[in-house]
Amino acid sequence: MGVAGALLLVPYLAMQFTSEVDWSPFDFVAMGILLLATGLLCELVLRKIPKARNRLILCMAIVGLFLVIWAELAVGIFGSPLAGN
Repeated sequence: MGVAGALLLVPYLAMQFTSEVDWSPFDFVAMGILLLATGLLCELVLRKIPKARNRLILCMAIVGLFLVIWAELAVGIFGSPLAGN
């Protein structure tokens, strides 16, 4: 939870110094949920999957999915309704 909170402080602090970062409360909630879900899923994988290679592959897939969802929410790379289109 501490790492997710620290990551959410970055855009909050950037909003104090520049108008280029303009997050709404919904943006912070959405990113908080994404970070929490990603962390919890990786933690679950690390605890339940016995082979190190499989743990690494699954955690990389989870982080990759997080990055795709994040990019879609940020700039709409696929033009889905998630991006606000």
